[in-house]
This record gives sequence, structure tokens and C-alpha cells, in this order.
Amino acid sequence: MDAAQNELLTQVGPATPMGEVLRRHWFPVAGVSEFDSERIKAIRLLGEDLVLYRDLSGTFGLTERQCAHRRADLSYGFVEKCGLRCSYHGWTYDQTGQCVAMPFEDTVVPQAKYKDKIRIKAYPVKAHAGLLWTYMGPSPAPELPDWEPFGWNNGFRQIVISELPCNWLQAQENSIDPVHFEWMHMNWGRRQEDENAELGPRHMEIAFDEFEYGLIYKRKREDLMENHSMWTVGRVCLWPNAFYLGDHFEWRIPIDDENMLSIGWMFNRVPNEQELYVQDRIPTWRGPVVDPETGRWHSRHVMNQDFVAWVGQGTIADRTKEKLGLSDRGIQMLRKQLLKDVAAVERGEDPKGIIRDPEKAKNVELPTAERDLLVKGASLDAFMKHPFFGHHMHEFLFQAGQPRAVWEEFCAAMGIDPGHSTGLPPAAARFGVAQGAEKEEAGP
Repeated sequence: MDAAQNELLTQVGPATPMGEVLRRHWFPVAGVSEFDSERIKAIRLLGEDLVLYRDLSGTFGLTERQCAHRRADLSYGFVEKCGLRCSYHGWTYDQTGQCVAMPFEDTVVPQAKYKDKIRIKAYPVKAHAGLLWTYMGPSPAPELPDWEPFGWNNGFRQIVISELPCNWLQAQENSIDPVHFEWMHMNWGRRQEDENAELGPRHMEIAFDEFEYGLIYKRKREDLMENHSMWTVGRVCLWPNAFYLGDHFEWRIPIDDENMLSIGWMFNRVPNEQELYVQDRIPTWRGPVVDPETGRWHSRHVMNQDFVAWVGQGTIADRTKEKLGLSDRGIQMLRKQLLKDVAAVERGEDPKGIIRDPEKAKNVELPTAERDLLVKGASLDAFMKHPFFGHHMHEFLFQAGQPRAVWEEFCAAMGIDPGHSTGLPPAAARFGVAQGAEKEEAGP
């Protein structure tokens, strides 16, 4: 890739080609439950400084951060029954950005209706599946896809968010890179626990397909049969900035050109003995990325290992220096499609993955390995013995820093003792370092 293309695909600010593509899609920006204890959050998205809030009526809003009056910071404002009030002079804005109150002007010259002439930038916000979503593009907005797993019953869900100092694209390229699982998540995971550990089974064949909502990768390992779901179903690089693995989604949300949010939505099917299970609130927590004791990045959990790779590529990866290999065909497909999306938007057309039909946006099915187990469930004993999902019953594998309260909620949902954990680091539990541990067969 040349320098011009690299710059085109990594710049996300207003009026940039890739920024305009990303603004055509809905994407999550926070968890609903984060607003149980706070009303206002300063955020930065696609190079824009914004404020996300929940007013006293329960309505969510997302506006530019500066008040139109004297440019005071609205993240230090306060919420009203309708909208957000600037703490400097009391100007108030509803969720559309319309000014609805100018206290002094409304008092001395109410007939002038000055407030009707004032509007700040605002973006729509929708709460869905425990996440807060926004759309930052032109009207009319497309439909917010209701991905099928959002409607699954009898599941414990949690949302984990981390901020990373790197560009979004190197994270999304990870979503179409099957061979990294062998080395980063299996072999590195094993060697962190035992420097003499044997290397895991090798990949023998990989394949890539396109579909309406992204790309799919499939892989054969020397220890897995051809009828294994890793080959028959595969995993989804969900367009344009997400990864779907059956039991969870991961979004790579650009903060700006040099920073991103990782937002994970996790689903664990409860055992049949625990049905009917209804989760009243989806917990959201912020995952730490650096171990304060060592100053090094956390690297024992699956997504933390990915974070190490992405950040290690540089703030913005210099793709002019790459030497791509045979396993990188999916990376090339992703980049070519993004360039097609740029051209489509410049022609006034929709990029890949946009849904305009409200009926089509309902319960959108995605290729899902282990679908029957995730939808229909199994006994607690079957889950405990499962070569992949069984490890979830002992540790939260995906990210470091899960709050104890969330672990206890999970265990209550599963009907297990929260003190039964193996005590092993997640990589050890997952990759069979401990004597007698089961061999990992499914994996991400």
C-alpha cells in the first residue's frame, strides 16, 4: 500500500474520505448502564469533541461540546427535564441541538425569541442491546441493524470498553486475520505460562468469503476435522468496523486518527437448569490495558493480547513498509472494499452493509458457529465439559480487570459458585497449560 492510500484509509475526521464512509453507519459509543450513576460524559468520536448525556426524562443526547454562547464546555453543564444546560449562563439545548432556553434573554425580551435562532451540532442516539448508538452522517439515516444475537433469550450479557492509543484500521484488520489465533492466542498464551511449552496445532488451510454484511474467514487446523464450525461456518469481519464471533461482538470505534475505543458485547448462554433467565440490566465496565505494577500491557487475556499487537504496530501503522504473506488475502480484501466504499460515497451512493428497509433490519442473521448451543442451551454439566465454553465457567477470558461484582452476577446467572475459579490466569486455563486441562478445540 502506498502512503496516499494509507492516509486515506486511516484519517477519520470531518470531510475526510474514510471519515465520510464511517459516518454512514450506526456504531456504539457507550453502555446504557454507564448512565446509572452519571448523567454526562465527555467523549470524542471521529475527531469531534462531543458530550453524551441522559436528561431527567431519560432521553439521551449527543451534542458538540461547546456552548454556542461563549464556547463553555457543556460536559460541565447539568441536565434538565428536557436537555442539557450550560453552567456558564444557563443556555439549554435539547437532544436535537436546538436551544430551548436563554434565561436572561427570555426574561428581558421574551418576544424576540432569540433561542429559536440558535442550534448546535447534535447527533441522534438510540439505546439498543444495552449499548448507546449514534449516527453522525447525513440524513436520512439508515436503519440500525438489530443483529440476531441481541434478541437471544436466556443469556448473561456484559459490555467492556477500553481506550487504545492507535488507529482503528489496524484493529479492524485483525478481524480478518485467522492465523494470528495460532500464534498470539495459543502459542504466546502457552509460552507466557511455560517457556518450554510445546507449540499448538498448525493451520493447514484458510479461506475467505464476502457476504452482504462483511467478510468471512474460515480455517482448518491439523487437529480439527473438516466438518468443524471453524471451517464450515467461520467468523465474521462485520462491516465496517466490527468483529463477530458467535458469542460476542467487538467494535473498533475511532476516537480520532490516533486513538480508538474497543467495545465488546459478550453473551453467555445460561444452562438449561437456569431457565427462564431474564437479565434486567447489562453491566458495562472499563477494561484496563496496562498493569500498574509492571507498567507493561496486560497480555494474558485474549483481547488484551490483540491490543498489544495493534498498539505495537505504531499509532498509525505504516503500511508502506509491510511485507504481506499468503495468510493476508483477507487483509487485502478488506482494504479493497474500503476503497470501493470511499468511491461509492463520493458518487452519492451507500457503502457496503447499509440497510434502508426497516423490515430487513429486524433480527438480522449472521453466520454463527455453535448456534444451537447458544440459542437452545445445554445442561450445566455439558457447558462445564465443553472444550471452549467450559473455560468461561472458570474465568472471564476476554479482558483483564473484570469487576468482582460482574463476575458474581455471571456466576449467579450460570448457577455456579463464584469462588470455584481455577485460579489460573485465563491463558493457562484456556490453552491447557495446567496438568489435566482439556485441549482447546473451538476458540475464537
